[in-house]
Amino acid sequence: MNQRTKVITLVETAILAALAIVLNMFTPFHLWPNGGSVTLTMVPIAILAFRRGVIPGITAGLITGLILLVLPGAFYAHPIQVILDYPLAFALLGFSGWLSIKNTTKQSSQIIRVVIGLFSGGILRLVSHFLSGVIFFADYAPKGQSVYVYSLVYNASYILPEIIISIIVVIVLLYAAPKLFRP
Repeated sequence: MNQRTKVITLVETAILAALAIVLNMFTPFHLWPNGGSVTLTMVPIAILAFRRGVIPGITAGLITGLILLVLPGAFYAHPIQVILDYPLAFALLGFSGWLSIKNTTKQSSQIIRVVIGLFSGGILRLVSHFLSGVIFFADYAPKGQSVYVYSLVYNASYILPEIIISIIVVIVLLYAAPKLFRP
């Protein structure tokens, strides 16, 4: 990778991380009392991951998570919980680009790769939030309910809809603006 490409990749990473943060602020569904919401935060991180690869995607997710951590509304229970719920959870979204769509010309193949990639990145994020819930938020589980079931249901109730909405938005963008996905 030449110096010019590195600089362009860094600029794109910063811009798409900033867009992810802005999109995180627009939360149409505030249904969860203990954190979590359905947003479009995954979309710019996934676009970057598909456009430039996993490392820039992870970097944008990490930046997004770190900045969300210092914005109003962030919740701190323990340093490890902070890592699991913010930088790690959002960095894992960068794995969406593990299936490259750059060298795939068939749109049906690109769509399949987008669905699998976004689902994978979203599930990795879910795992991070799930672990945080099991380890640090066990007290929130209703009496008699498994903390594992509680954490899985609670976190999946907002992450799975976000994955589905993000997949739809990215597929629409893939059709409407395919150049977004090409470096």
